Amino acid sequence: MNRLALGFGLSLLLFFNRSITAQDNKSSSDDASAVRATVTNYIEAYYTGNAARMEQTLHPHYLKHKIHGDIPVREQTGPQLVEDVRSGGGTHMAQAQRTEKVTVLDVARNIASAKLVTPGWVDYMTLSKINGEWKILSVVQRIDD
Repeated sequence: MNRLALGFGLSLLLFFNRSITAQDNKSSSDDASAVRATVTNYIEAYYTGNAARMEQTLHPHYLKHKIHGDIPVREQTGPQLVEDVRSGGGTHMAQAQRTEKVTVLDVARNIASAKLVTPGWVDYMTLSKINGEWKILSVVQRIDD
C-alpha cells in the first residue's frame, strides 16, 4: 500500500512539475516575442522619426552609452533621444541601410537582454518589464567606423 501511495505521489509531482515548466516556457516565449517587438519598435521609430513611438519603448530611467573608437564615451538620456528622433535623427539614412537584426539574449522574469545589429552600429540592451510592458532601460552602443 505504501509503495502505491509513494508511486501515486511521485506521479503527481512529475505531472505538476511538467505543467509548471510548460507554462514557464510559454510565458518566456511570449516575453521574448514582446522584447523583440519593443526593440523593433525602437529602431523603426528611429528610422522613421516617430518620437511618440520611440518614447513608448523607453523606460523612465533610460540611458545610452555610446562607444566610438577613441572618442570618449558619450551618454544620451531618454528625453535627448526622443528629441533627436523628433528632429529626424535617423531619417537621413538611405532606405537600403535601414535594416536590423534583433536577438533576444535572455529573459529572466522582469528583466531581459537583447542585441540589435544595424549596418552602422550594435546596441546591447537591457529591458525591464513594468506594468506588463517591456521598456528599454539601458543601451551600450558600439558605433562602427
